[in-house]
Amino acid sequence: MSLRVNALKIAPSDYLVQLRGSGIGAEIQSGGSIVLHRPAPVQILPGFAQGHVSVQDGAAQLAAPLLLSGAGSAQRLRILDACAAPGGKTGHLLELQDCEVTALEVDPVRARRIGENLQRLGLQAKVLTADANAVGDWWDGNLFDAVLLDAPCTASGITRRHPDVLWLRRIGDIAQLALQQKALLQCLWSVLKPGGRLLYCTCSIFQEEGDAQVQTFLANNNNAVLLPSPGHLMPQNGANPQLLNDNQPGDHDGFFYALFEKKSA
Repeated sequence: MSLRVNALKIAPSDYLVQLRGSGIGAEIQSGGSIVLHRPAPVQILPGFAQGHVSVQDGAAQLAAPLLLSGAGSAQRLRILDACAAPGGKTGHLLELQDCEVTALEVDPVRARRIGENLQRLGLQAKVLTADANAVGDWWDGNLFDAVLLDAPCTASGITRRHPDVLWLRRIGDIAQLALQQKALLQCLWSVLKPGGRLLYCTCSIFQEEGDAQVQTFLANNNNAVLLPSPGHLMPQNGANPQLLNDNQPGDHDGFFYALFEKKSA
C-alpha cells in the first residue's frame, strides 16, 4: 500500500515519524512516496481526514512531477486533467504547484469523487462532467499550458493488486481501447498551446496502449516532440528490486508514460 504525502501540509520524513509512532511500519521510497509494510484502513492513518496523505500507487505518483518538470513557475499554469477520477493526480498537481486545474470526467458519480478528495485535501479545481472527446461541450476556447491524459485502458498493470482484472477483459478490448486512446490523444492535442506539454499515461503493460500508441501519434503530428519519459514500467514488488534493472525502483504497478511538447509555430 503506497501513500502520497501532501507536501503543503507535512514533509514525508515527518509523516513517517507519525506513522511509526502509531505503530504502522513503513518506508520512504525514492521521490518521497511511502510504502506501508502492511495495508491499513485509511481511518487509522494519521492525518488522513485532514488531507495530510492520500493512497496512490508509486507509479501513478510520477505523473504530476513529470508534467510539471520544466514548466517553470513564472506564471500560473492552466492545466487540463482529462479522465481525472478519482482525482489523485489532480490533487497531486495542486499540491506541487499553484496552478489552475480543470478536472474532466465523463462519469457523474466518479466526478463527485474528485470533488470529495479535493475537499479533504483542502484544494480547489474546476471539475467538469463531460466527454473529453466532445470538446465543444466543455472547452472555453482558451488553450491549456499542459494536459494530463490518464487514458482509459485494460488496467493490465494493476494485476498484482487486482488479479481479477484479467478475467474481466475480452479478446477485443485492447484494440477497442487503443482506438479510444488514439482519439483522445488527437482531440486533446488541439486544446494545448504551442510550447505546451501533454503527458499520456496508462496503467497498462501492453505495447498497443503504450509505445505503439506513441509512434502512431508522432507519425500523425509533425508538431509533436517526444521528451524524455519513463516509457513502460513493469509491475514491481519491493521484495524483488532487481527483476528489471531499468525499472523504476520501489513497489509499484505497471504503467506507461510519454511526455510530448507541442512545437511553437
